[in-house]
Amino acid sequence: MTQQELTTTIPLDKISSRLDAVLAELYPDYSRNRIQDWIKVGNVTLDGKVQKKPNFKVLGGEKVVLQAELDDEVVYEAQEMELDIIYEDDDILVINKPVGMVVHPGAGNPDGTLLNGLLFYSPALREVPRAGIVHRLDKDTSGLMVVAKTVPAQTHLVEQLQRHAVERVYDAVVVGKVISGGKVTKNIGRHPTDRKRMAALSVGGKTAVSHYRVLERFREHTHVRVQLETGRTHQIRVHMSSIGFPLVGDPVYGGRLRIPKSMMPEFVDYLRNFKRQALHAGMLSLTHPISGKLMKWKAPMPDDMLDLIDMLRDDMDDFQAQFHGYDEYDYDYDNGVEVEWVTDADIAD
Repeated sequence: MTQQELTTTIPLDKISSRLDAVLAELYPDYSRNRIQDWIKVGNVTLDGKVQKKPNFKVLGGEKVVLQAELDDEVVYEAQEMELDIIYEDDDILVINKPVGMVVHPGAGNPDGTLLNGLLFYSPALREVPRAGIVHRLDKDTSGLMVVAKTVPAQTHLVEQLQRHAVERVYDAVVVGKVISGGKVTKNIGRHPTDRKRMAALSVGGKTAVSHYRVLERFREHTHVRVQLETGRTHQIRVHMSSIGFPLVGDPVYGGRLRIPKSMMPEFVDYLRNFKRQALHAGMLSLTHPISGKLMKWKAPMPDDMLDLIDMLRDDMDDFQAQFHGYDEYDYDYDNGVEVEWVTDADIAD
């Protein structure tokens, strides 16, 4: 633990303001939540007296001594790797993360992560907690991430994320025919019996909200676009699975593979061998943490998802050409068979 003593005087015009709010303004390098924690454990004195109430109303003119405590960062190895950086300035980086890249070292992934690559690309990121990483994508989810290059930029980005002010939009291919767009509001927390998984919970967990809309329907799959209102672990994967539309290829929440009847063998093989969740963070919008400018970036879907969508398109065209005029057809499942009768109108749709 590294400690630093910070001394200042409360401005006179801050009379009747909350202590935590004033200190957050005076020390913008630290988040308000962190300052509140320091106050509560007695690390702040006003005119020599310990003050443990974050909501204490100051008078103005008091001398403040703040004992800032920062956890010592684990020293990670800088490793050279290719990074797809689509934007950079003095304060932030925006990266298009590929499928298969882990964001942060952890159990089973001690190195070879985005964090290791960032440290090689910009050694100054060692001065920023977690090398500036403020949010994550799962290993097998591709797409856009923002990285802070300075502590003030990181603090402001974290605050935006906490206020749900960062817009994140994803493309996903799900199992099932989604009829229309909608909104999922289900708390997310650890699965009650499998601690490695997350789950949609009726009691407990954290509030989670996802909005989705239909982009294109196939015979038994749908291309949807999902916008996050919150950012919980595995949120899209859990939410879409909870309403009966798991992501294609999801090894944790996907359930059994669903294969439309009479699908060409090469298409069946492609679906069976799509081993990662079909999810891509394609759009990111935020307020620049220093300039205050609204910024937006887009990244196209990776080739495997584009190929998946093309295959599902071709399968629908092939089936309609082969069975044009038939009144009904059925579906096979990967395990067992279930019949679903569909009219000509449904085929045309």
